[in-house]
Amino acid sequence: MRKNLFLMLAAAAFAAAPAAGAAPGPVAAPAAMPAPAAVDHSAFDKLLKKHVSAKGLVDYKGFKADQAAFNQYLDLLSKNAPAASWSKQEQMAYWINAYNAYTIRLILDHYPVQSIKDIGSKIKIPFVTTPWAIKFFSIGGEKMSLDNIEHGTLRKKYDDPRIHFALVCASMSCPRLRNEAYTAAKLDSQLDDQGRDFLNNPAKNKIGKGSAQLSKYFDWYKGDWTKNGQSVAKWVNKYSTTKIDDKTPISYLDYNWSLNQQ
Repeated sequence: MRKNLFLMLAAAAFAAAPAAGAAPGPVAAPAAMPAPAAVDHSAFDKLLKKHVSAKGLVDYKGFKADQAAFNQYLDLLSKNAPAASWSKQEQMAYWINAYNAYTIRLILDHYPVQSIKDIGSKIKIPFVTTPWAIKFFSIGGEKMSLDNIEHGTLRKKYDDPRIHFALVCASMSCPRLRNEAYTAAKLDSQLDDQGRDFLNNPAKNKIGKGSAQLSKYFDWYKGDWTKNGQSVAKWVNKYSTTKIDDKTPISYLDYNWSLNQQ
């Protein structure tokens, strides 16, 4: 009985073996690596809701007390640079949140300060004269600065001037820091809401029927506002309740660099 069983098993093995000289069968391809998921910004959202007022003023002491949670979110950003598989909205939300979060980190690193510009006088790095040029964080293994995010990435790659309503440089004349994180699902409505808030805030833009005193943003980044057949007047009218035209005299308000703190 055992002999018969042995012969049957041997025959089955012989039948399963490829014939001499036969081409090998197809080799299963390795499973494709799943595309990296977009970063979840809920941790930053929680911190913003806790430490930023409805008017966009920041409780920096509160952020400092919550540094463990804040640093954990920054570590998440650092290790998860946007992938090509992410949607445009996912990438933009990531970079806007990163700019605002690392700006807060920069302030905390030097706190207390009266202005982000005060940090510039403390810099002891050759050829670096502004806080926006300091490469003080890494994303995807690359040392980066706030300028790298704003000018090298957001302005260069995504061509959406509304980012200027969302990036907050920790100053009173900046747009309001939202007390929620930007997300891909809500990005378009969030940017439009920032535009309405910014243009209709008389501390940042004074718009009348006969003249307009606008934020320096419309002067500093004029090239962004006038691309693709647009104009400063068109962008103002998109969000301002008071309308102007191309003949309306425009001047620019002095920029208030005081810290946007509570």
